[in-house]
Amino acid sequence: MAAEFYVLPPEKIAQEPPKVRGASRLLVLHRDTKKLEDKRYTDAIDYLEPGDVLVLNDTKVMPARLITKFADGREREMMLTEKHARELPKTQAQVVYRGKLRAGDELYVGDEELRVLEILEGGQAIIEADRSIAAIADEYGATPLPPYIRREANQDDAQRYQTVFAHEVGSVAAPTASLNMTDELLRAIKAKGIEVVYLTLHVGRGTFLPIRSEKVNDHKMHEEYFEIPSQALQKIRAAKQMGGRVVALGTTVTRALEYAAGGILTSKTQIVHGEADIFIHPGYEFRVVDALLTNFHAPESTVIQLAAAFAGEEFLRTAYRHALKSNYRFLSYGDSMLII
Repeated sequence: MAAEFYVLPPEKIAQEPPKVRGASRLLVLHRDTKKLEDKRYTDAIDYLEPGDVLVLNDTKVMPARLITKFADGREREMMLTEKHARELPKTQAQVVYRGKLRAGDELYVGDEELRVLEILEGGQAIIEADRSIAAIADEYGATPLPPYIRREANQDDAQRYQTVFAHEVGSVAAPTASLNMTDELLRAIKAKGIEVVYLTLHVGRGTFLPIRSEKVNDHKMHEEYFEIPSQALQKIRAAKQMGGRVVALGTTVTRALEYAAGGILTSKTQIVHGEADIFIHPGYEFRVVDALLTNFHAPESTVIQLAAAFAGEEFLRTAYRHALKSNYRFLSYGDSMLII
């Protein structure tokens, strides 16, 4: 499969969220019949049945983007990295930075001094402050919008680039398929008899990295910390045993479930967690996920490879051609598709 899956015109990329959360379009892909249906996001409930389990990612996006300054006024942009199992002290953080930095540099954001403790590979560094870095980010940080949204983050983004069920702080990118989900739709889904459970996967900036290797198999996947709690495990196992479907809301949920498939399906452990680095692309056989509610992805991304593996490569190409011709909105703030 070529690295570039399709050509995405810039004007198709949603630069703003829909005025009303959930007022998005939904393209339904039927894998068995190769049928496409143009629907609204709220119609997703019609394709869910009692006995199904809908799995959501409850990670919360940090205000991770910091614009810092040297004493002479020179700026350096820093981006906090996502949380992992091994955490630094609260007064320290790992960041990705732009420009030149050296160990020992002192920079400022507001009245806070940030000291560079160590320079790491890949444009990363360890910084330190006199109080919690998370608290400093809450006060001075901005929403880390993805690079294809060509504007500065505003106050609306602090709410809209966050799911309505965000709870566990630790991501630097949103689980974007969930941005269209609303409390009202979730209540209706539960009322229909569908189980709704949550896991946590902290999304990193690596989710935006394009595939640069000539061969897909040569791409090195980034690691993301995930945790699947006891209640979710029990509901997922019960659904698989009783013939219900596991419906993943987004590729982040899919990565966590498929990486942990062995522990989910063959173990009675009460919690599953770890660092997921699974790269799912055409040829992969899904073990846990039976249906996928996701967004339209960038042409050279790992997540479109995952969607192609689930839908079938040629069928997904057909769906994307249809979406482009039908003026669907693409990427994080865009419309969604349901693959069943």
